[in-house]
Amino acid sequence: MIKRETNVDEVLKEIREIINQMVPKEAKITEVEFEGPELVIYVKNPEVVMQDGDLIKNLAKVLKKRISVRPDPDVLLPPEKAEELIKQIVPPEAEITNISFDPSVGEVIIEAKKPGLVIGKNGETLREITQKVYWAPRVVRTPPLQSQTIYSIRGILQSESKDRRKFLRQVGRNIYRKPELKSDWIRITGLGGFREVGRSALLLQTNESFVLVDFGVNVAALNDPKKGFPHFDAPEFTYVLKEGLLDAIIVTHAHLDHSGLLPYLFRYNLFDGPIYATPPTRDLMVLLQKDFIEIQQSNGIDPLYRMRDIKEVVKHTITLDYGEVRDISPDLRLTLHNAGHILGSSIVHLHVGNGLHNIAVTGDFKFIPTKLFEPANAKFPRLETLIMESTYGGSKDYQMPREEAEKRLIEVILQTIKRKGKVLIPAMAVGRAQEIMIALEDYVRVGGLDVPIYLDGMIWEATAIHTAYPEYLSKDLRNQIFHEGYNPFLNEIFKPVANANERKDIIESEEPAIIVASSGMLVGGPSVEYFKHLAPDPRNSLIFVSYQAEGTLGRQVQRGLREIPTVGEGGKTEVIQVNMEIHTIDGFSGHADRRELMSYVARVKPRPERVITVHGEPQKCLDLASSIHKKFGISTRAPNNLDAIRLK
Repeated sequence: MIKRETNVDEVLKEIREIINQMVPKEAKITEVEFEGPELVIYVKNPEVVMQDGDLIKNLAKVLKKRISVRPDPDVLLPPEKAEELIKQIVPPEAEITNISFDPSVGEVIIEAKKPGLVIGKNGETLREITQKVYWAPRVVRTPPLQSQTIYSIRGILQSESKDRRKFLRQVGRNIYRKPELKSDWIRITGLGGFREVGRSALLLQTNESFVLVDFGVNVAALNDPKKGFPHFDAPEFTYVLKEGLLDAIIVTHAHLDHSGLLPYLFRYNLFDGPIYATPPTRDLMVLLQKDFIEIQQSNGIDPLYRMRDIKEVVKHTITLDYGEVRDISPDLRLTLHNAGHILGSSIVHLHVGNGLHNIAVTGDFKFIPTKLFEPANAKFPRLETLIMESTYGGSKDYQMPREEAEKRLIEVILQTIKRKGKVLIPAMAVGRAQEIMIALEDYVRVGGLDVPIYLDGMIWEATAIHTAYPEYLSKDLRNQIFHEGYNPFLNEIFKPVANANERKDIIESEEPAIIVASSGMLVGGPSVEYFKHLAPDPRNSLIFVSYQAEGTLGRQVQRGLREIPTVGEGGKTEVIQVNMEIHTIDGFSGHADRRELMSYVARVKPRPERVITVHGEPQKCLDLASSIHKKFGISTRAPNNLDAIRLK
């Protein structure tokens, strides 16, 4: 909830005077207002502004603000009429597959199989669309797999456009309020994810602003809110929520241990401000949050939040692409950079005050190229404090090379198929599943595999979201999709599992198969169902390809537990005999291993004055901090949850 007194009318008055001097009168300016991190100029004739290619650039330089020019809502054609005209203007060869509208920003999204034909030579077709329908066109390539999540998000933004515009204006006035004090100190408090993995939440405070980086849930500890939730009992956090002083939440990536508790804040009216994330992160976290409450409901548990609370997350999310610089409070400027962990994952860079201090929070990151993503960004304009993950920060946490991991994966699969068994690969639906898909598809293409590969849980929908954002994938994969005309995700060997009946048929079939199912830690989801039925048969194999958190069924199985009590039908306790082969192949992890973590500190530019290690088991955080200090002479800390650290 934003309750600050935000008198920006004087600032806007000065800005309007400058704009009126620089923008031609023919544009017919009707309104100038802050909306989110942008200054928006509404005009009745947007084509006048478009004719001068340098006008917006010059305005931004003078005003030192991010500027958008939008058509006045009164001149926008009704969506039905606009859609009809767009289809008349764009040549049929473009193959438009969908047209949707976002009235909150005056934008029409045109999906087409051949987007170049929608744009036209030198942008001529786009200009004609703007001149005739006034909506600002945004052209996207039709994804080869349709995502229901993406379309539902667009529907929410369209139906809630009035509320969203009101919200964005409230946020804009909060960002550009006059600072009460000059920023001269910064501190952080660990609310979760410090010397542990799960429930990541970091509160950053200046004498003007409060910002959260991530707000996750530990799904392995839901029975104990003291371990499953971030520390609501931290005095400074209690105060911030009670007084409605939280300026923003920044989400590094979509995994539930980083984003899973956001809707909870809206359910209990604890927050009403902006959430900043990349577009893929927004879409994927909605998918994961929705699945999370569905799993809770299917297990007879009252979910932590409802679908309407996830809808509020969508309404309050402001998306930023990598490299876009935005003010998010009077003294904080945010830039998101590629983290290489999962689709849309980000390293958060915050510039505090007028050059006072610069902070980078890595979230989860990967510092070598993979088939899916480029390695994490290691170059920043300025950097004094680096807050980095330590999941594999222990002195012996070296993962096998990716090529070796792929070779080992195929070996285990072929051995299992030879003895007529099934291979179960529990995988996070976002990230690991797609890495495994690409590795398997490579081998399929050379004729090495001819058994079906079943994808169960959210994996197919998550993959559809991946295909909607090819610009976030690796250069090699983009080249394969766009220039070679081949999309590995579309190989017919991948077979989505539609329902419980199909799952039952796969389990009961005598034919060998590969099953990739969520969740990756055997905590809820179809992977648990497959495990219960496949574990007793020694012909079968289970392959762990991602981190298994403490307290999860996956960690117990990985450690060698061979008799697992479980609740069967009618509440009767049953024991699962684990006779299947258990393998761990850690080369597919989306986390940097010890070698990559040390390499990142060596190569990050500029070299930070301080490194803080988080998101790891206690000894791993301590080990990594000690090693960085010894090798690089940098000040390091491995704080506990609830520790408050002054950075400046």
